[in-house]
Amino acid sequence: MFVPFLYELRRHRVPVGAQEAVALARALEVELHDSSLDGFYDVARALCVHTEAHLDAFDQAFLAHFKGIESAGQALAEELLEWLRQASAKPARDRTPEESEALEALDVTELQALFERRMREQRRRHEGGDRWIGTRGTSPFGNAGRTAVEGFRIEGQGGGRSALKTADARLYRGYRDDQVLDTRAMGMALRKLRAFAREGAPDELDLEGTIDATARNAGELEVVLRPPRRPDTRVLLLLDVGGSMTPHAHLVDRLFSAAKQATHWKELRTYYFHNCIYGRVFRTERFLDPVPVPTLLADCGPHWKLVVVGDALMAPYELMLHSTGLEMYDERGPEGVVWLMQLAEHFHRHAWLNPEPPTAWWAQTIRTVRRIFPMFPLTLAGLGEAVNHLARRGAARA
Repeated sequence: MFVPFLYELRRHRVPVGAQEAVALARALEVELHDSSLDGFYDVARALCVHTEAHLDAFDQAFLAHFKGIESAGQALAEELLEWLRQASAKPARDRTPEESEALEALDVTELQALFERRMREQRRRHEGGDRWIGTRGTSPFGNAGRTAVEGFRIEGQGGGRSALKTADARLYRGYRDDQVLDTRAMGMALRKLRAFAREGAPDELDLEGTIDATARNAGELEVVLRPPRRPDTRVLLLLDVGGSMTPHAHLVDRLFSAAKQATHWKELRTYYFHNCIYGRVFRTERFLDPVPVPTLLADCGPHWKLVVVGDALMAPYELMLHSTGLEMYDERGPEGVVWLMQLAEHFHRHAWLNPEPPTAWWAQTIRTVRRIFPMFPLTLAGLGEAVNHLARRGAARA
């Protein structure tokens, strides 16, 4: 019965398949869901959601599939409770001595197992009996009967929350991977780029090394020191500003703020350009204080992480403009696309973050830049993929 729900999850882009279907079937078989919609919600979410980015999509699928089922369940519960309330107005049958003796012989564990077995077997309402869960009888389970203190009295209302209300609240909508990033989310994603190296004088206690050296020294204490860990990640951030990037200025500002606030860089350098890198970049967004690309490459080794942020939207001829790095539109220098290729070839790890959605990446200049740089959208999922790409060891393949 839960297979249509799995298809609903897939329609909401929650990646589920045969593995999740088998796991969920097994969980239902062993009754981990406690025979309740709330329990099914918890079990299904635990088995079908593998990343926090899909929590909101799961809630939407759950709400779409089970909407309306709660009202039918409440009507049935009210019917059962009314049955139990009416039973107290009628006299109950007394238990025989043999029935009392058999009941007293059961301990709590056996009584719990017997109750669960009766719940699975019972198919209809019972009154005045000695076996089923019912009313005015001598069964250890029920209401308004001659029930011993060892029995289970069934009444009242249960449940403290509703799975549908929980799903409808959509508490996890902030985790969706297609939403624009805020500064905090950007900072959390950038933390994956952190790396550490031990540098400086050996003035930090190496506890594991001390224990190992002491053990090798027949128990005589031998203190081992080591250099402290310091950040070892160097990042070069190149930002496209002006023109078609103006609508995305607030988003680029957030990324810039998150990068500047990060404390896990050994060094961060930020430069600016417009549309394409014509042999030089600038230290200010007003295009003052130019830095030639050859000078930049000499200062920043191949181990730096290069991150370029831009929409790559421009007139096709702009990629072919010549520049020497000192003078614009100088035919003696290479084209802008060649300068981009030099940057990509120099740095072992590089990525291009595009604030435009991937559906808009059909423009000719974007397709050209994507052949040079691995391009990722500036969303939670895209930034995460870019950071994972940059954090890998070794040189990136073109």
